[in-house]
Amino acid sequence: MTRTPELARRFFDRFEPVHAVTYFAPEALGALEDLGYRGLGTGYFAARSAPLGPVPAAVVTALFYNFSPAQVARYLPAAWSVAPPADALRARLAGAAAALRRMGVGADRAAVITAATLCSKAVAGLGVDGRPLFAANTALPWPEDPVEKLWHATTLLREHRGDGHIAALVAAGISGRQANVLHWAAGAVPLEFIKRSRAYDDAEWHRCVESLCARSLLTADGTLTDAGHELKSDLEATTDRAALPALEALDDDEVEALFAALTPITRQVVAGGDVPAGTPMGLRRDELDDDSAHLR
Repeated sequence: MTRTPELARRFFDRFEPVHAVTYFAPEALGALEDLGYRGLGTGYFAARSAPLGPVPAAVVTALFYNFSPAQVARYLPAAWSVAPPADALRARLAGAAAALRRMGVGADRAAVITAATLCSKAVAGLGVDGRPLFAANTALPWPEDPVEKLWHATTLLREHRGDGHIAALVAAGISGRQANVLHWAAGAVPLEFIKRSRAYDDAEWHRCVESLCARSLLTADGTLTDAGHELKSDLEATTDRAALPALEALDDDEVEALFAALTPITRQVVAGGDVPAGTPMGLRRDELDDDSAHLR
């Protein structure tokens, strides 16, 4: 069966929650707080940017894309005076793995090993061209523990996909700040959540809405126009196409084995309750009862 971009989207819905405990689970947040990173913002920017080393805040703003320069500068480089990137890397791995184990990930050791091994094989075949966050994470050592290895592999996969998504946004002329508004208008994330987590005041939010209205992508009340729906659909399809090579190193039987092993793990993570249903990642949960990649 021909592999379509939708396969990449279904894969994302399965691997992203495993990574996303990093941002929501108490074990992950606590591990960063124990280093002295007080508050969600400090821990987030320190942990996610740590693979880059202590780069200027402007670099992180560029690579993360949808945060404002002022928001990033509020936390970086100040975080590195609290604890260096190497400590942040150790803490994010340990905290995420502890959260996954508490959710039951690892109880079926064979499934975790299968998922970790196949995710690792998938990312090993990927190039780093135009993928700066993915490239930075590829330079990190692979953990030996199966749960830690699975988390690391999903982190590589999500940064690879994220780099491709940013490339699609840039090509479409959508800024990072506009992208958040477009995401909300498409119903992918709650308004108050995105405004709070991405540090908008009402004036900036209104400016972004106006700029998208000027391109006939939104109406004045924030509803997507037909052109807006088309652009959003094109952005997601382009992102999926750019992410599909993440499965090229696996044959069809391996992709099926990966889905069969990973999907129940994702259900465990979702059942753990730490990753909200509505997040900026726009995760879908409506078909996680389906363990098949449908390639046979």
